[in-house]
Amino acid sequence: MKVAEPPFLTNAPASAAAPCEARLSLGFTDDGGVTRLTDRRHFGPLRVQKALYPEHPSVCHAVIIHPPGGVVGGDRLQIDADVGAGAAALLTTPGAAKWYKANGRVSSQHVHLTVGAGGAIEWLPQETIFFNHADVALHQRVDLAAGARYIGGDILCFGRTASGERFDSGRVAQHASIRLDGRLLWWEQGAIDAVGGSGGDSMQGALALGGHTVCATLLAVGTLPPAFIAGLRGVALAAAAPDIGPDGKTAQTGVSQLKSLVVARYLGHSSAAARAWMSACWRHIRPELLGREAVTPRIWHT
Repeated sequence: MKVAEPPFLTNAPASAAAPCEARLSLGFTDDGGVTRLTDRRHFGPLRVQKALYPEHPSVCHAVIIHPPGGVVGGDRLQIDADVGAGAAALLTTPGAAKWYKANGRVSSQHVHLTVGAGGAIEWLPQETIFFNHADVALHQRVDLAAGARYIGGDILCFGRTASGERFDSGRVAQHASIRLDGRLLWWEQGAIDAVGGSGGDSMQGALALGGHTVCATLLAVGTLPPAFIAGLRGVALAAAAPDIGPDGKTAQTGVSQLKSLVVARYLGHSSAAARAWMSACWRHIRPELLGREAVTPRIWHT
């Protein structure tokens, strides 16, 4: 099922250069305890080369590849993944996604994940880097049937700080929702606007990034007891400690539980530290939520 895109995905200004459009549709099916990649369709430069089983036949790993290696102004990416009842899939990427200078056009990505009863999906792409002057719209929708489980994370890096580049001009808009058995569990939308680092923009504002250049979010849907959440808070705090910013303060982190949804947040300055934080939280959540050891995808180490 395709979902109508919100207005901010369609209002890019006209340009003589044709944008690049890419679509990927994946379907996973449980076949007697084996999760098989039974549907794989693509248009443009988005691919999954093969189904991988590094841990067990019941869990199919798929690495989503974007051969151009970066997204320029006006490009549009769409990823749809459907995990059938009782099936389990983990989706990731081979490296950081790069969103380049806008050149007067909005770039966009639309992700739609659906999971059948008793199924599970893990959406764990590697970090996303926004180059200075990028103008990006990100939209994600997750639809879960009763009894389905979900773990999803993203790491957003504003500017190439290792190269001395700041994100002082540009815009990143986000819209995300999660529904469980048709009931809305999570709705988040907002935008980071950089306007020259004047102190009043989202990069510096106390109610936004507060001078940090990296933020990360990990969401988990399923049954997790309160005692487990207390342990997760300890893991998140310990994993954030190595990230010390130019002000001498460590990264900020927090964990909240909203009924059947758990939200972990991170604000820091290092993409490598954010990856380590995300991995530590995921390794803690996965065995409890999915009943599986946290086997780190090999592609994360390449």
